[in-house]
Amino acid sequence: MNIHEYQAKQIFKKYGVPTPRGIVANTPAEAVKAAQELGGNIWVVKAQIHAGGRGLGGGVKLAKSTEEVRELAGQILGMTLVTHQTGPEGKLVQKVYIEEGADIKDELYLGVVLDRAKEMPVIMASTEGGMEIEKVAEETPEKIIKVAVDPAIGFQGFHGRELVFGLGITDPAEQKKFISFASKLFKLYMENDAELIEINPLIKTGAGDFIALDGKMGFDDSALYRHPDIEEMRDISEEDPDEREASQYGLSYVALDGEIGCMVNGAGLAMGTMDTINYMGGTPANFLDVGGKANAETVAKGFEIILKNPKVKAIFVNIFGGIVRCDRIANGILEATKMVDVHVPVIVRLDGTNALEAAEILKNANIANVIAATDLADGAAKAVAAAKGE
Repeated sequence: MNIHEYQAKQIFKKYGVPTPRGIVANTPAEAVKAAQELGGNIWVVKAQIHAGGRGLGGGVKLAKSTEEVRELAGQILGMTLVTHQTGPEGKLVQKVYIEEGADIKDELYLGVVLDRAKEMPVIMASTEGGMEIEKVAEETPEKIIKVAVDPAIGFQGFHGRELVFGLGITDPAEQKKFISFASKLFKLYMENDAELIEINPLIKTGAGDFIALDGKMGFDDSALYRHPDIEEMRDISEEDPDEREASQYGLSYVALDGEIGCMVNGAGLAMGTMDTINYMGGTPANFLDVGGKANAETVAKGFEIILKNPKVKAIFVNIFGGIVRCDRIANGILEATKMVDVHVPVIVRLDGTNALEAAEILKNANIANVIAATDLADGAAKAVAAAKGE
């Protein structure tokens, strides 16, 4: 689950992570009122969407009067903001964050992510604040410092020293401030079951203080039951409606850009299925894991969600029956053909528990556009051929 910048900064403040003062607004009038309440003569008007790169997309503007605040808020609210993280369809801006101006001397990058290879959180820092970190990683990877922190010992002084030396922070007072900042951020990450914290930019002021000028946070959905206060921050208008609908039926669904719909049981097999489709010259239209509790209803719902995508030209059902029974999937396919207009070829590979019964169910159903496959490679090849109209 992701949250907005203003929500991330609310959490930052609870942990003593320095941030500028700001107020969220839903209308230009509220934006003006927020600027007046904050005081000063410079404000930043920030679009609130679940995506980075807002500044480059025109979603972050500087205002030097309350009239400018009103004008810029009116421009940003209601706009479809397109960034490198939203895709070409963009995201509708429904909120803005009015923030006080800041004295910026330097811009840095600081983030905490899970490194699955190391099996521990990694703190990433860079002197290239304000830049797309993906671009920095690609073009100048040496400018990214990575410090892995074993959760068993937590953030220690040597972790902080590695960060400040890597960033070239030489002033002892500034080193102390940065290490304190990083320590609080890591504590926040661990105690809230976060998957990602990203501050870009983290600014150093003229006084040598470090302040989170931005804030991006994502959380482990499976751990939200431990954090009801964070779960209340969920903004479903920012989430993909099909992904949200799928989750209500116990399905893990992620939309992609290809032409072959995928319905698989198990995340690992789903990834392998998509890789095999790519290897065979096709492109997957989605990731869909029906899990171990699939039944006719959930399978039918899976077909319905996949077929909402007009790009889908074929569906590959790849089930290796262990916990989930193949005959349940077969009945689900039959149910789907009754409930949904399955107008594309469906390639079915069912293996494992009750696979023979499943094959018999599909054979007796005599559905014209259901094609049997013997194994993963055969199924992927047939799905690619079907999507090409062969």
